[in-house]
Amino acid sequence: MLRRKRNQLANELTFSQKVINSIFLALVFIIMFLPMWNVIVVSTSTALGASRAGVILWWSKFSLEGYGYVFKILKLGRAFFNSMYVSLLSTVLQVILSALGGYILVQKELPFQRTMTSFILLTMMIPGDLTLISIYQVNKQLGLLNSYTGLIVNGLISAFCILLMRNYFLTVPVSLAESARLDGASEFRIYWNIFLPLSIPGLATVSFLEFVGKWNSIMIPATLITEQRLYTLPLMLKSIIVDSSSISGMPPAPDNAVMAAIVISSIPLIFVYIFAQRFLLEGITLGATKE
Repeated sequence: MLRRKRNQLANELTFSQKVINSIFLALVFIIMFLPMWNVIVVSTSTALGASRAGVILWWSKFSLEGYGYVFKILKLGRAFFNSMYVSLLSTVLQVILSALGGYILVQKELPFQRTMTSFILLTMMIPGDLTLISIYQVNKQLGLLNSYTGLIVNGLISAFCILLMRNYFLTVPVSLAESARLDGASEFRIYWNIFLPLSIPGLATVSFLEFVGKWNSIMIPATLITEQRLYTLPLMLKSIIVDSSSISGMPPAPDNAVMAAIVISSIPLIFVYIFAQRFLLEGITLGATKE
């Protein structure tokens, strides 16, 4: 149906409109592609080639020495492991909690259902940066500074993900749950065998959003972590780029190593997107519009 609507819309455009659209999309593609291409080229250049003035869009000499520098000198492997561990565990917990929260909110017998939904929505209006000081104080009192637990627990509950799952569960026919209850199924079995299998796009969307959010997060790690062994990739990249000279007294990292670190940190996100893309469009649009 989506393809049919797209074809109908395409047929309604005049030739000049198609040309303008094509030029506009080509410009957007170029604007988005050139910085990424520059990063790839610099990361696979020699240190001397990467230090050339101006925007570098082609190699003077192809080399992978920047990638070797990243792992041997900067020891990016530890930061990569930290980011992967925190992101994967946070994603699993986030999906479980969001699905449970969304399922509770669709229960008709739940008192103050609308009020609780509005309160959850209200928390989305509070800028996260304003809470950093209180987050630091709470974690300090709980002894969660410089720990994996602190990185995982903070930001574990997402109001957007709970509401997304709630909206998804509202699309599940009520008659299915009522039939299961008449057959004696427990509430958990209804949730597990009926609601979750019918909400795979929503679960995939929550997983993608949480993984990307945790992987790219820098404010929480920068607030809670001071020990370098617990640095996540964004925090390590920030150290490499901003104050690399302070890392173990080493000289500043060459440009090809910095760009190599950026490429390495982007690879997991590309793989996650490839696996989740078939669910993302449906998951975001349906979950955001159904009531």
